[in-house]
Amino acid sequence: MFTTNLPRPSKKTVLIILTVAVITLLISSAASIWLSKTTELEIPSIGTVKTIGVEAYWDENLENKTEEINWDIIWVGSSKNVTLYLRSVSNVETVLKLNTRNWNPTNISKYMNLSWDYNGTLINHGEVIRATIILSALPSVHFKEYIISYNVKEFSFDIIIQALE
Repeated sequence: MFTTNLPRPSKKTVLIILTVAVITLLISSAASIWLSKTTELEIPSIGTVKTIGVEAYWDENLENKTEEINWDIIWVGSSKNVTLYLRSVSNVETVLKLNTRNWNPTNISKYMNLSWDYNGTLINHGEVIRATIILSALPSVHFKEYIISYNVKEFSFDIIIQALE
């Protein structure tokens, strides 16, 4: 029979380990409960609009060119919509592509989603289409933790709308 001569932990050591474990669980649980109830986390945001082969306007009369979208306050778990009028300045039929870049802070892009209702129809030179762009903030506890941990007070990013042949 194989036996070991390891020293047996004292009752005091076991009690200290159990106490630390219980305190850790209590603090972790309290933080999770607090974060789950903190639904009113809000952050202001600006999106710089960059266009290639297309122009973006606020109005269908094409009088107010768009270079920046002030999303105002975004709450964790919410979304905001803006409507733009996009005019093709390309000489050929194009489709439009929506991208983002230059997120600040960089990692906030993991918790945000930018989409639109454009369906991919071909656009001719000078043609104007109406598009709604939607910015959504994920309803994630990890997003809340990120905002709190990094003390995020605002964020910004570039919105690229590009005409492709």
